[in-house]
Amino acid sequence: MTRQAMKAELLDAETELQLAYAWRDQRDEAALHRLITAYMRLAISMASKFRRYGAPMNDLIQEATLGLMKAADKFDPDRGVRFSTYAVWWIRASIQEFVMRNWSMVRTGSTSSQKSLFFNMRRVQAQLEREAAAEGERLDKHQLHQRIATEVGVPLHDVEMMDGRLSGSDFSLNARQSGDDEGREWIETLQDEAAQPAEVVERDKDMKTIRNWLAAALAELNSRERFIVEERKLREDGRTLESLGQELGLSKERIRQLESAAFAKLRKILEAQSKEVHDFFA
Repeated sequence: MTRQAMKAELLDAETELQLAYAWRDQRDEAALHRLITAYMRLAISMASKFRRYGAPMNDLIQEATLGLMKAADKFDPDRGVRFSTYAVWWIRASIQEFVMRNWSMVRTGSTSSQKSLFFNMRRVQAQLEREAAAEGERLDKHQLHQRIATEVGVPLHDVEMMDGRLSGSDFSLNARQSGDDEGREWIETLQDEAAQPAEVVERDKDMKTIRNWLAAALAELNSRERFIVEERKLREDGRTLESLGQELGLSKERIRQLESAAFAKLRKILEAQSKEVHDFFA
């Protein structure tokens, strides 16, 4: 692919413009193919600059090609910009997304500042360390992070996060903490965030109490008030005031008044039973 790309034609501005119009206005696939083929050397050249991130060159070229195709599809020849200038942004964005997706199982970054750090942090760090050494200054990690944040123009916490991501690598949670077979797996050290049995029992007990209080309070309402409360609040898909009004032959405003009165009764009954559920119907 590389050798073929290097032999591709070089387009002058007028030919490039004609091909771009043919694809945009007529969806001429031959024109698109010619446009993309002519700039594959640009895509390959940009892909080669990201080899240090460990991704296979063929994969990088594939992503660069996808970026080139996106550029061709979105290019507007009326803007008076050369296609190569426009394509550079799409090619770089496609490669960077690929590199960041494959750097770690943990998402490395999604904001513009995080992406900027991912691709520039080590270069900026080396530059700042050289400058500090030339002045006889020794920077600790916190000072270095602060200067990187200022230099790149990003928040300090993004620098600290990215430093950790770039310094480490992914490990299996099933790996053992020691080299022998007796060591515990790392997954065994993770804290279980699920509710503990005692908490589950206590919560279930509280919910049962609340349900009993609510059932007793509903029993104190008249049939119409109870029907409105159940249809409005106790159904998964609560009904509208308008639909209830149509069924009961009342106006929407009258249904709202009955609902408000029913809640006032419920609140009074429940407050008499326990202050703990006072906010439940607030």
